Amino acid sequence: MISDATTEPTTADVMVRRFVTAEPEDTLGELAERLAAADAGSALVVEYGQLAGILTSRDIVRAVAERVHPSEGTVREWMSEAPTSASPELPIDDAARMMLAGGFHHLPVVVEGRPVGVVGLRSAFSALHRFPGW
Repeated sequence: MISDATTEPTTADVMVRRFVTAEPEDTLGELAERLAAADAGSALVVEYGQLAGILTSRDIVRAVAERVHPSEGTVREWMSEAPTSASPELPIDDAARMMLAGGFHHLPVVVEGRPVGVVGLRSAFSALHRFPGW
């Protein structure tokens, strides 16, 4: 946790440690059910313990708009492969800038390629709001 008001927050301070994961061969329907149950907007796609991609609710909407049946479309077909990720030590202002520049709202946090959390853009800005000067 952040030790005092002068310490700059990092992704480790802001990240959600309980996040939805998916395997590449999961169906969109299976994943949509898990996302809804967790009230989450994204899932980290993990293959052999390593971050392989990310799939967001926006990706599922795109698949539905293209008339893909939820039991036939797979996560692999619709995920963003090799997403931008961050280390737990990355300052949260840098994480927010990465998300804004890349046009995405969910930033996986990884250690040696393994996902350990997710930072949402709203959480990043909320943390920055508590720290003047950003």
